[in-house]
Amino acid sequence: MSFVEYNDSIRDGDVAIIYQSHDNMMSVKVQQGAQTQTRYGVIRHSSDLIGRPYGSKVTCSKGGWVYVLHPTPELWTVTLPHRTQILYTTDIATITMMLELKPGSVVCESGTGSGSLSHAILRTIAPTGHLYTVEFHQQRAEKVAEEFKEHHVDHLVTVKNQDVCKDGFSVAGVADAVFLDIPSPWEAVGHAKTALKKQGGRVCSFSPCIEQVQRTCEALADQGFQEIDTLEVLLRVHDVRSVSLPMPDFGTETPAKIPADNPQEAPQNSAAVTLKTTTVPRELPGHTGYLTFATKPRT
Repeated sequence: MSFVEYNDSIRDGDVAIIYQSHDNMMSVKVQQGAQTQTRYGVIRHSSDLIGRPYGSKVTCSKGGWVYVLHPTPELWTVTLPHRTQILYTTDIATITMMLELKPGSVVCESGTGSGSLSHAILRTIAPTGHLYTVEFHQQRAEKVAEEFKEHHVDHLVTVKNQDVCKDGFSVAGVADAVFLDIPSPWEAVGHAKTALKKQGGRVCSFSPCIEQVQRTCEALADQGFQEIDTLEVLLRVHDVRSVSLPMPDFGTETPAKIPADNPQEAPQNSAAVTLKTTTVPRELPGHTGYLTFATKPRT
């Protein structure tokens, strides 16, 4: 099992996603002799998981069933253990696109946090790219390094435990893109410029407060970055439902005769049609953060 390569069958030591419902999933490490409790009963790894193909429908001990899915960065984002606030797929997709990431890209990232964005970057830049990720907190750095090894992507990533604002990324002139998710990104803009290639590159900063954005934009301009742009991504999910609408009565060529003694017996149009339609939510999910992008010009 690897987050960047698909395997057909579940093996001992894999990380699998247990799908119970659309909003109820969990990640498990498959181990010989182990068991996992779900609301539908017990899943026995040896007999229910190991050797079966990913996507299988597994019956639990209470008679209910779940699906066992191959892990992806998107599924990992909604099932990972939270050590910090994380980025979700809406922002991650925008970051990946705006940084122009592709297979073979070299990326510098700080801070690593719970590794949500890191896994998406690794899937995008595989098999020949590399991620240099910096995490200030020692225990978080050690834990995410363990997860990268467990997910078989450790050959694509280098984890550093240091202060990016003081020590930078420990690389120079190699990165195609730099991502910053730290409290004071303006203090790391100079190190980001050093890490980027001489022929230019893209940088992105994620900040929840507009005051952070203002100081970061000033620092980017002072360092000679161009195309500085800040945006906010808000997701609006439309609810699909069925509605029944009456068919309009346009009349007939020959008007129906209405009995003079009982006008209420006039023919009524009872035809109706059922349609699928969407409605917007009454409340929109709120602000997550601002994404500031900039380009380092060729030197």
